[in-house]
Parts: sequence; C-alpha cells; structure tokens
Amino acid sequence: MKNNNSGIGTATGKIILMGEHAVVYGEPAIAFPFHAAAVTTIAEPAEEMLLDCAYFSGSLSKAPKQLHNIKESIIQTLAFLNREDFFSFTITSTIPPERGMGSSAAVAVSVIRSIFDYYDYSATDEELAVLVNQAEKIAHGNPSGIDAAATSGSQPIFFVKGQELSLFPMDLKNTWLIVADTGIKGQTREAVKDVAHLFETDRMTVGKKIEALGELTQRSKQAIMANDAPQLGTAMDQAQLILAELTVSHPMIEHLVEAAKRQGALGAKLTGGGRGGCVIALADSQASAEKIADAFTEVGAVNTWIQSLEAQS
Repeated sequence: MKNNNSGIGTATGKIILMGEHAVVYGEPAIAFPFHAAAVTTIAEPAEEMLLDCAYFSGSLSKAPKQLHNIKESIIQTLAFLNREDFFSFTITSTIPPERGMGSSAAVAVSVIRSIFDYYDYSATDEELAVLVNQAEKIAHGNPSGIDAAATSGSQPIFFVKGQELSLFPMDLKNTWLIVADTGIKGQTREAVKDVAHLFETDRMTVGKKIEALGELTQRSKQAIMANDAPQLGTAMDQAQLILAELTVSHPMIEHLVEAAKRQGALGAKLTGGGRGGCVIALADSQASAEKIADAFTEVGAVNTWIQSLEAQS
C-alpha cells in the first residue's frame, strides 16, 4: 500500500471515428482515446462508502440507479483484490454523459484505477477490461468492449463484432480533430432500432449502405496509416451522407457539419449513435481547427474540444 493514503485514477473520453451503426451488422469500426475530455477519481479512506460526483454526493448505498455501474465497479474491484475497506470517491469529469463519448466506461476505468493505485496494484489490461465490462453491462446491457478499451488505452482501435480488438498507430501530421457537443442527448437505442427496421424492410438497399460504411472504415484506416488526412476527411463526408440516409442524423448535426465545411474542414460527420450527441470535424492546421470550433459555437454547439491526431511523444 502507498504511503500517501489516497489513490488516483484517470481515463479519457472516446471517439468513434468511423463505422457507427454498420458495426452492428459485422462491418468494422474505428475508435480512439480522446484526451481532450477526461475523468479523474480520487479514492480516500473513509468510515463508510461515499461518493461525490456531478450527479450525487453522499452514501454510496443511496446513489441513484444511473450510478449503479460505479457502485458495481467499486464492489467488484475490492472483491478482486480481496479487500473490505471503505472509501470516499471524488469523481471529476469533463466528458459529457449520453453523447457517445464513453462517459460511463471512462468513469468506471478511473474508479477502478483509483482503487488499484491506492493498493499500489499493477493491473494488466485484461484485468482492467474484465472489471470495466462488468460495470458496462449494467450501464448498457451488452457492451462491445470498445468503450472500455478506448477510454483506458492510448491507441486507435479497429473493431469487428465478435472478433478481438486490434490496435494500430495514429500519427496524422498537422491534423486536428474538433468535437462539438450538440447539447442533445444521443438516441442510440432508438437509432439502432430504426436502422434495423429499415434493414428488414429493404435488405438490399440498406445492406449496400451498411457495406459502404464498412468500406469507408477500411479506407479510413488506410488513410490514417498513410498519413493522408484529406482522404480521411473525404471518407468522413461520405459516411455522413450515408448515415443521414439511414435517418440517424439530426438538424443540429447537419447545421454543425455545414458550419465546419464552410470553415474549410477536410471532413465532418456525426460520431456515435446519432440523433444528437456530438459532431467531429477534421482540420489541417491548428488555426483552422480553432476557426471551426468557433463556428461550431456560433451555430449552437454547447461545448467544443480540439485534439491533435499526431502521435504524442
């Protein structure tokens, strides 16, 4: 056990770059850690289990239902370590909830890491993933594992349903990603259900759109590996058109996409389930990224973030 009598755990947000919705049908998706939005948990010894976060402050036993995944993270991690101590957990997050940015998984990662840090336990990636996914089952029912991997890792993830996650490097020189929060909660469950209905109604037409999204994801990975930001931007634009045809866009998303393109974005699209949530855009300079972020704000985005896509040294 460490001498400072507290544990600190951190995690990042996550962004789905390409492959939303198509991933449900066996096509690939790309996600990566988003360091511009993050969560930190501090665990300190206490007389009882306490929780202090944006939603609730008080005894963990009285936490509302939407925080039961956090409660499960704590219980399972202490059981894993064979410990029965009590803690006060203080959670600070800049990841907006219900926006497709992996908020619930990131909180679970940070809470679990804070406990591991307190006991000075060096967990493997596999141990962390198991514990996070147990919490994610409470939050989302049947998690893919992509949120847990992206919020706890450092590299992009190439993901196909039913297969092992694979990592690949991202080092896009002079390229920035801008994320804008529409201020509207994402409607992932409803959007997935509606796409499924479209697919059942017209398998041939909708199936081709889904396959096209998968091809764009493959093309995006190749563009990233080749340091070809313009090609990635083109793929993003094409994906947005298809996602709109699949009815998962939203007027606010379209406004933000148009604003980004007017400011010279290489590409722009929704990220995550759609019908709200966030929009992402690609820029070829920091100055351009800042102009796009300003344009997002001008047309109604409630928050924006900028992250370089160049490898961090």
